[in-house]
Parts: sequence; C-alpha cells; structure tokens
Amino acid sequence: MEGDIAQMGQFIGAGLASVGMGGAAVGVGNVAGSYLSGALRNPSAAASQTATLFIGIAFAEALGIFSFLVALLLMFAV
Repeated sequence: MEGDIAQMGQFIGAGLASVGMGGAAVGVGNVAGSYLSGALRNPSAAASQTATLFIGIAFAEALGIFSFLVALLLMFAV
C-alpha cells in the first residue's frame, strides 16, 4: 500500500514537471512571432536578426528539455 502511494506521488510530480514543456512551446512561439512581426515591418533588417532568433529559440527550448529531464528523474529515480 505504501509503495503505491509513493509511486502515485512520483507520477503526479512528473506530470507537474511536464507543464514546463508547454511553457517552452509558448516561449518558442512568442520568439518566432516577434521575429516575424519585426521582419514584416522592416524586411531589410531581418537578415541581421536571424542569429538572435535562433539563440532565443535555443534558450526557450532548453528550459523545456530541463523540464523533461526533471520529469524523467521523478518517474524513474528511486
């Protein structure tokens, strides 16, 4: 009985940690949308901002990966 409650706690914690992956998806969408908005306003400056776009996407996606790793640790670590 006690093992079932501990396993339930692990799964609930992993599910709560997975919420960060949704936040990362929102962050990537926000970065890409802001880039497109700026590129449509000033197309000549869009080429110089692509490196900033990819750095922003990488940072936002890294938070989602960290969230995924925490969820895996909560599920499978003893």
